Amino acid sequence: MNNKKVVIIGCGNVGMSYAYALLNQRTYVNELALIDLNEERVNGEVMDLNHCLAFSPSKMKIKAGTYADCEDASLIVIAAGVNQKPGETRLELLKKNASIFKSIVTEVMANNFNGVFLIATNPVDIMTYLTQKYSGLPRKRVIGSGTTLDTARLRFLVGDKLKISPSNIHGYVIGEHGDSEFIPWSDVSVALQPISDFITPEDMNEIQEEVKTAAYKIINAKGATYYGIGMCLVRITNAILGDENTVMVVSTYDDTNDIYIGLPSVINKNGADRKIHFELNEEETAKLNNSINILKSSIKELDE
Repeated sequence: MNNKKVVIIGCGNVGMSYAYALLNQRTYVNELALIDLNEERVNGEVMDLNHCLAFSPSKMKIKAGTYADCEDASLIVIAAGVNQKPGETRLELLKKNASIFKSIVTEVMANNFNGVFLIATNPVDIMTYLTQKYSGLPRKRVIGSGTTLDTARLRFLVGDKLKISPSNIHGYVIGEHGDSEFIPWSDVSVALQPISDFITPEDMNEIQEEVKTAAYKIINAKGATYYGIGMCLVRITNAILGDENTVMVVSTYDDTNDIYIGLPSVINKNGADRKIHFELNEEETAKLNNSINILKSSIKELDE
């Protein structure tokens, strides 16, 4: 296994924003292979990315890949799938993407892949669950981007309001990456000081709504979101390939409920090595249970 090789499957806006973000940062990646049904587009993307290397801080071999590249890859990032069409139900979309993922993951595993899967396709918690099911890999080695981007939005919004660097805002968005996600405000702090010392409950509600609706606003304005998730995928990639033991809110397996859901987890070369447990108040516990039930219901619908 090449412990610095990454394969991207799905070279649309998200996959290519991730690839471009990799080139613009110092990363551990030394080989990048791109796979997509549209081979002509992949060839064009590879040319375009290779022409950046003279100015990139990282040295990297970039090529149009095949599934044979999966055998010695450490990380496979899946950003493939179809978008929802007008009049199409969420379940219909889910079934289409489940079929696409079954084909992709089966092909990957047929080429003896033994690394970590990182899933970016929505609904990400369900797609991550299906990837583990189709691959049979240990659950910790299959993770989704989860609420990493939502957490980045939270930290930006709080930091912007308080005129404090987002890096000093400590807190997470947890649960489903979707409408039932929430912020456990009882665990949010500025440095070591509780967030309630800085902002009102009304401010918290406004920020929560802004975090939850950000993607809708971006999609309405420009058609899709991709730069933010591209950066998040790079951060998760570095945590995995660098064996960093960094805590991030990825979509990770919950063995009590047999689902994948966004919770703070220690990320290293094994994937989501373990979860970080923290206290929730009664209201927050109810919100997490609601998120869990929504995901369980979606999986049950798929099985039917």
